Amino acid sequence: MRRSRSLKESVLHRNAFCVMGATSRDNRRRIVELAGEKALEIDHDVCQKACSELTNPRTRLTAEIAWLPGVSPRKACQLADQLLRDPMSIRVEPGLPPLAHANLMAAAFDAVEAEDEPQDVARFIREIAEVASEVSVDHVMRDINEDRAVSGFPEVTAEDQIEAELAERKRYFRNAAKEALNRLPTSSMVDAITLVVEHSTAKGETHAPELIDDLVDSYELETQDFFQKEAENVNKLIKVVRDAAKSGESAANPLIDRLEAVARNWDKVAQPIQLSARARGTKHSLSNHLAVSIRSLAIDLFNEHGMMAQSKRLLALLQDIFAELPEVSEQLEQDADALEKIFHNRREAEARRTEWEREITYEAEIGLVFKDKLSISPKGVEWKSHHYPLDAITRTRWGGVRESRIPTGTTTTYTIAFGDDRSEAVVEMRKEEVFSTFIDKLWRAVGVRLLTELLEILKSGREIRFGDAIVRDDGVILTKHRFLIAHERVPCSWDQVNVWSANGAFCIGAKDGKKTYAALPYIEQPNAHILEAAVRMAFKKPGLRKLSDLLQGD
Repeated sequence: MRRSRSLKESVLHRNAFCVMGATSRDNRRRIVELAGEKALEIDHDVCQKACSELTNPRTRLTAEIAWLPGVSPRKACQLADQLLRDPMSIRVEPGLPPLAHANLMAAAFDAVEAEDEPQDVARFIREIAEVASEVSVDHVMRDINEDRAVSGFPEVTAEDQIEAELAERKRYFRNAAKEALNRLPTSSMVDAITLVVEHSTAKGETHAPELIDDLVDSYELETQDFFQKEAENVNKLIKVVRDAAKSGESAANPLIDRLEAVARNWDKVAQPIQLSARARGTKHSLSNHLAVSIRSLAIDLFNEHGMMAQSKRLLALLQDIFAELPEVSEQLEQDADALEKIFHNRREAEARRTEWEREITYEAEIGLVFKDKLSISPKGVEWKSHHYPLDAITRTRWGGVRESRIPTGTTTTYTIAFGDDRSEAVVEMRKEEVFSTFIDKLWRAVGVRLLTELLEILKSGREIRFGDAIVRDDGVILTKHRFLIAHERVPCSWDQVNVWSANGAFCIGAKDGKKTYAALPYIEQPNAHILEAAVRMAFKKPGLRKLSDLLQGD
């Protein structure tokens, strides 16, 4: 606002004192004389109205408070002339009482033009807000009564009269600032009021002067229609994005672009309201509702469609544009952290999956002359014409049998069997390295799952038969072997048995009876190795009473 400008008239010059050419210290007789003189220069009705306002004690107070209380008559005349010649110089005029200074500044708002920079208008509004906040009922009453003591009008004794007039004056200050803002282009007007609130509240951290709060309240009221229409647009876009997400990212991305544009435009207009609400400890409900709706979309895109990138994008958008909403901002921060952790965990899971796939993949040829391929991979296990997907395998068994042959000496035949509920493939080989390597791969690919499933079955209360043994979650039913008479079934808790390996079998026996036991041959009994792993793991946990307690971890 550095360029020169002037005013032909201002609201201050329409004040009765200025219309009559009177001072606040002129008595009733002098005012009447001035009325007679002014009747020859201005409209008779205007002159009589101004005279009546100044001579009637009830209406005089309104004119006094709207004039320049506390300023000498000579200085008041100079300031009125200065306001017309160089209205913006009034903003920095030193030594003026707050109310008189605010009245002059409010009148100077008439000089604000559409070409003015938003930051200059914002600074002007902050200046008058600070000055208006210094207006004191006591000081105003004192200044008015000092002049009335000279002019002969009765003093004002009731503070509530002053308070009522000052309340009306503050509404005028707000309206003067609002009218100045409305002369700016819409974009500049929004920028200006945003700058006002940002500086006055330290970006929502401190209370603003009363005039700023009143100005924002008026702004919020006038923007209701805009927010209602934009909210409808956002909700329509959210619905369209949800529908498009079913067709994939390529269909959803352009619509998310549109949604972001609308949300950012919303935030530009809502920014001053949000900051003001934060400073006052309240909230802008419409912005909160909008943020919740977009957040819900972000969560659904991730949960229902696996769109991690789009979900992160929307949450980042909300964190950016709705940082002024504490209750929303905190939730968004938690959402973003949770999403980042999920993203990180997924990447780690993918890395582990890739490593697992590499670790279980193996292939070997079995046979001296006519060779058959034995292979295992994430696709499953293959042997000759048999193919079993990993998830379909329900049983495994393996072991080796050592034989002494003349003249070749001792040889070992290794057996590996695997199958589902309907069939089983059996592989025999002589190479220990192939046997050991394949068993390691098979355990990683299938054994861990079968072990977990075994524990889940026991946890559900069901029993599983392994040869002569019936395994329960809290123990095992063994057979007491007796000579010439029927064997006896003996239930034992896990702390009443020992386990060991002997003669190619996994053995479970009662501590207090050598004849009470079950022997499960590794090479013949399906999942004997799985049961052994579960029991031995349980025995390493002091005080463990049920096998399924292993599912709880440490």
